[in-house]
Amino acid sequence: MRPSPPPRKLIDDCFLHDQQRLRHGEALALLKARVAPVIGVETLLLVDAAGRMLAQAVAAKMPVPAHDNAAVDGYAFEHSDLAQSKDAALPVSGRAAAGHPLKGPAAAGMAVRIFTGAVLPSGCDTVVMQEDVSLADGRVSIPRGLKRGANVRKAGEDVRADEALFEPGHLVRPQDLAALASVGLAEVSCFQRLSVAIVSTGDEVIRPGARALNHGEVFDANAPMLGALVASSGARFTDLGVLPDKPDAIRAALADAATKHHVILTSGGASRGEEDHMVAVLDALGKRHLWQLAVKPGRPMSFGQIGDCVVVGLPGNPVAVFVCFLMYVWPLLRRLGGADFPEPRRYRMRATFDFTGRKPGRREFWRAMLVDTKDGLAVDKFKRDGSGLISGLRAADGLIDIPEEAGDIRAGDLVDFIPFSEFGILGR
Repeated sequence: MRPSPPPRKLIDDCFLHDQQRLRHGEALALLKARVAPVIGVETLLLVDAAGRMLAQAVAAKMPVPAHDNAAVDGYAFEHSDLAQSKDAALPVSGRAAAGHPLKGPAAAGMAVRIFTGAVLPSGCDTVVMQEDVSLADGRVSIPRGLKRGANVRKAGEDVRADEALFEPGHLVRPQDLAALASVGLAEVSCFQRLSVAIVSTGDEVIRPGARALNHGEVFDANAPMLGALVASSGARFTDLGVLPDKPDAIRAALADAATKHHVILTSGGASRGEEDHMVAVLDALGKRHLWQLAVKPGRPMSFGQIGDCVVVGLPGNPVAVFVCFLMYVWPLLRRLGGADFPEPRRYRMRATFDFTGRKPGRREFWRAMLVDTKDGLAVDKFKRDGSGLISGLRAADGLIDIPEEAGDIRAGDLVDFIPFSEFGILGR
C-alpha cells in the first residue's frame, strides 16, 4: 500500500523566550500547542503491528465468542429436563467437541457429551463438569443445585458485534493483537514510525568500546538509554554518534539530520557555558520555542525546530535525560506519531521518608522505590539527588512528582507517584 502523506506541518512561528523559566505545566501546554501528527499511514499484518500506533478506529465485526459454547469438559443438557427427572439422571446421546458440533438439536430429555470450546447444542442451556457426575448404564447422574446456564460461555460475552475496540493512536500491545485476531482481522492501519536521530555532544564523551578513557573523559551513557526510550514510544532511531564541541560541526550535523528525520534528540551542550553550543546552533538554523525549565532535574532542556524537524536539546546528565524524556519527549513523540498527547497517571501513595528544607517554586521529580509496609504499599525516595547518579534510576520503580508549591515532605504524607510502567518501562 502506498503510504499516505503527512497530515500537516509543524507550527513554526517564533516564540518570544521568557526570561523566567517555564513551569512544568506551561512547558507541557506549549508542547501540546506546537506539535501534531507529522507522518503517513500504512497497512500492516498483525504480526508486524506490535508496538505500532493505530491510525484508524477498530470495531468488532463479529461477536466473541461467535456462539454459545462449553466452558468445561462435561455434559450439556436442558436445565428443565433435569428438574423433571426423578433421580437427577439423564441418558446420554450425542457428542460435541471443539470444531465438531453436534449435528442437529439435542434430543429432548437427553444429555450430550461435550468438551471445552464446543458449540452448545440447540436444546441445551447448561453444562455440568465431568468431575461432578457419575456415569452408569448410559445415564449421567447430575448433582442437584446446579444453576441454569452454568459453565456456558455466551456468544458475545467478551466482545459484542460492532463494539468499539480501539481508537486511533492506540499503541498496540501483545494482548491487543489477540483481541484483533479474535474478531478476524489479519491486518490493521497504522501510523508509520517516526524517525528520530540521537546525537551526543562533548569533547569529553567517548563511546564505550572505542578506547580507554583519558583523564577527564566519560563514557556515553545517554545514547543507548535514549535509543531504548525512543523504541518504547513506538518510534525508530538512528544513532549519529558523538559531536565535538565545535559550532561548525554541530551545525553541519544538525542541518543534515533535519532533512532526514522527524525528530532530533541531542544530549549535552544545552546550558549557558562557553562550550555549550546547542541552543545557539538551533537559533541559527531554525526556531527555538522553549529553553530553561523550572524543573529538577532537567532545567536546561530546549525545544524548537529546523524546518519541519523537531529538535529537543536534553541536558548531559543521565538522570536529567531520563526524566526529561519521560515527562516531555515521550508524550511529544507519541503525539507526533499519531496519538493524543498522553498524560501519565499519578497514584497517591504514602511517603516513608522525611525531606525538609525544600524551597517552593520549582517542579521536582524524585526517583522512588515501592516498599511494603504494615499499612500497605508506600514509596521511599532514593537517598541522593545527583542527576549523574544512574544507580538511582536502577533502583527506582518510578518518580515522585513534587509540585511547585510543595514544601517539606514528612513520612506519612501523600505524594504523587508515577510508575515507570506508564511509559512501557519495567521497574525493578
